[in-house]
Amino acid sequence: MKLRLLKVAIFLVCLVPLARLGLKGLHGELGANPIEVITHSTGDWTMILLLATLSITPLRMLTRQYWIIGVRRMLGLFAFFYGCLHFTTYIWLDKFFDVHAMLQDIAKRKFITVGFLGFVLLIPLAVTSTAGWIRRLGGKRWLALHRLIYVTAIAGVIHYIWLVKADLRKPLQYALVLGVLLAYRLVVHLAGKGNRKKVPTPTPQRVGVSEV
Repeated sequence: MKLRLLKVAIFLVCLVPLARLGLKGLHGELGANPIEVITHSTGDWTMILLLATLSITPLRMLTRQYWIIGVRRMLGLFAFFYGCLHFTTYIWLDKFFDVHAMLQDIAKRKFITVGFLGFVLLIPLAVTSTAGWIRRLGGKRWLALHRLIYVTAIAGVIHYIWLVKADLRKPLQYALVLGVLLAYRLVVHLAGKGNRKKVPTPTPQRVGVSEV
């Protein structure tokens, strides 16, 4: 019951940023450059939710509240959802589906190149987040694939740093949080190296229970 209520609360909270954007749009409160506001907001929430997803494993291990692992899949899927909105804003509102212009951007503007890479890597993670895909891929392959979230998060931070250039406060905050989360995993890995017990293979009942 506790996990179910938490999932409902997280689901509603994750929709708040989208609802706020919608209300601001309806009331003409998105400023002089609404496309930029939407792009930055959806990009920020993609990063926030990616970092929240990565924080679940350390939080579970430090607090020994193992049930919280059940919310990680939802957070990851919402990160993908806002990533899709971020990408859609670019290809629709910014480029009006001009494929040639988008390909030029990807090739010439490195912040778009690395951002596009991060988004593409999110796709297989979202697609294979179900119990059925754990069975199809097998535990070890599924775990290996879902470690791509580290690359995605790093790409997201680099994308933001290269985008803003001048005011680096927010992307550096994301970089700091990501660095702490990755450092924690490295410390745990090194501390357990050599005497680590065999990691159990994920089962359909253990979706998202991997040490990702």
